[in-house]
Amino acid sequence: MFKNMRYCTKGISENVPLLAQIVLWNLIDGMSISEKDYLQVFKLTASGKIQRITHSQEKPPYERTHEFRTDNPITAKIYAIDDGDHTTMLFAEEY
Repeated sequence: MFKNMRYCTKGISENVPLLAQIVLWNLIDGMSISEKDYLQVFKLTASGKIQRITHSQEKPPYERTHEFRTDNPITAKIYAIDDGDHTTMLFAEEY
C-alpha cells in the first residue's frame, strides 16, 4: 500500500500549504506498523502558529499526533486513499 503514484485534488493543492502536504505523505511513509489501511485519515487543527496533525487508520488500529510550527496552520480533515493503482489526497468533503 502507498507505494504507487501519488496525486492530490485541486482543493488540496490550492488550500493546503506545500509543507503540510509533504508532512502528510511523510507520515504515511514513516508509519511503524505491520499493515497500512487503504484509507489514511488526517485531522489538522491550528493553534496560533502550531499545526497539529492527528494521523489515524481503522484496521489495524493506528493513531499518532504530531505538531510543528508554521506560519500557515489550517484546520481540515484530509484523506489519503490507495485504490491499488494510485493514491489520492483529498479533503473529506471531496470524498
